[in-house]
Amino acid sequence: MLTTPHQDGDAIVIVASKGGEDSHPAWYLNLVENPEVIVAMKNAPGREMNARVASVDERERIWPLVTAAYSGYAGYQEKTDREIPLVMLKPAD
Repeated sequence: MLTTPHQDGDAIVIVASKGGEDSHPAWYLNLVENPEVIVAMKNAPGREMNARVASVDERERIWPLVTAAYSGYAGYQEKTDREIPLVMLKPAD
């Protein structure tokens, strides 16, 4: 289960933080290899979506919104040298 600290238009934003560890979470690596997913949210049926890593510009714009929603993500970023990726989940066509 992952949190969705921000929605950007029709995209759901998820954070590959792994608690600030120095390696990416396995689910993130899986999404990079296979971006077709089914997302189930509370009180809603699962829906097909496509995942992609946020661009540099998107991350720059969205990261402050994510950390405003959950300040723990800023602390996770401080713990690691890797840039914590944001993943954009958009409805499949």
